[in-house]
Amino acid sequence: MRDKIGSLQDRLTTELCHATVDSIHIRGRNLCTELIGQLTFTQMLFFDILGRLPTRKEILVLDAVFVTLMEHGLAPSAIVTRLTYASAPEALQGAVAAGLLGAGSVMLGTLEGSAELLIEIVSSKDGIESAARKIALAYKAAGKPVSGFGHPSHKPDDPRTVHLFALAREWQLPGAHVAAANALSRAVDDVFGKHLTMNASLACGALLAEIGMPLQIVRGFAIITRAAGLIAHIYEEQRNPIAWKLAKNVQDSVTYRTRQD
Repeated sequence: MRDKIGSLQDRLTTELCHATVDSIHIRGRNLCTELIGQLTFTQMLFFDILGRLPTRKEILVLDAVFVTLMEHGLAPSAIVTRLTYASAPEALQGAVAAGLLGAGSVMLGTLEGSAELLIEIVSSKDGIESAARKIALAYKAAGKPVSGFGHPSHKPDDPRTVHLFALAREWQLPGAHVAAANALSRAVDDVFGKHLTMNASLACGALLAEIGMPLQIVRGFAIITRAAGLIAHIYEEQRNPIAWKLAKNVQDSVTYRTRQD
């Protein structure tokens, strides 16, 4: 039995955190003497996730993404959070978790899908224009919306996208993924026969790709910032409750009918 435990310990490793009686080390650095009071939250999360300190441009991009995606008003995630909190106010974390569960291919998770498309375009040997058109044609043929395009309110352009791309130029980011986004926008408009708004998910995905953020964790940054926004909704719900009114409005707006109707 001891041999089995010893063998298991030999195989299981982590580089993230180790605590002793009088110290805590994260990624090899002393939490109290090297990290607390030395790093901002953005620097710390980058360090904890990727194992190195971010550059100035990486901090600028992450903060821009966090500010852009933190608050979306009464979007589905916020509504779910408010309703869950109203039903179980003793578990704030449950309400936040409920809102985050909706991070998928339609909302919030589109950040990941957008970044994936742009990375595919940039890495294509056919050139960005040809690669972008190929993607637009494939989505059109499949009858699927292209990730990062369309918005119910912002037309013809999403002001967040315009501003983020302006910042990308100001910060002198490499620009390949922003160029890919613009190429994809032209291709989508041409193939679908109408102008479709490049939304903030596409812009944020482009900026994260510009700093080489691993695709596997791109959605995580949207989740981090949305969690903060959902806490804001809970705090407002505590002071100005609207959840039960929202629920009643839904009940009043939906007509019940039987199969015979």
